[in-house]
Amino acid sequence: MKKVEIFTDGACKGNPGAGGWGAILRYKEVEKEISGGEKNTTNNRMELTAVIKALELLKEPCQVSLYTDSQYIANALTKGWAKKWKANGWMRNKKEKALNPELWDRLLNLYDVHQIDVNWVKGHAGHPENERCDRLAVNAAEKFV
Repeated sequence: MKKVEIFTDGACKGNPGAGGWGAILRYKEVEKEISGGEKNTTNNRMELTAVIKALELLKEPCQVSLYTDSQYIANALTKGWAKKWKANGWMRNKKEKALNPELWDRLLNLYDVHQIDVNWVKGHAGHPENERCDRLAVNAAEKFV
């Protein structure tokens, strides 16, 4: 299995508002930067989209080291929350619906294809790839302001 590193970030100008996402994929010495955005979205949707778009680029099952500054994503994946939400009909509990179910469903399908090690990194703390992803996301968001 190929070993790939993926770094992601999402940004929003207003929440909801114009949003952007950015990701860096690294395989051996080769890096690819990707980004995009939407006119009216939320920060969490952009965080999820960054991870989904990066994983969708992988052409075969890989060992992935995923780096995100989103505790929403890190906790939902590592603590099994997202799988529980799906099993419970996209409900967080008996009264609260899970947000972004269509994005979580796409991410969980990709999560099952790859071996993913999720790593949370503190945002805006000088982590080089996280800072690059933040710039990609902010630049993408600005196109929709």
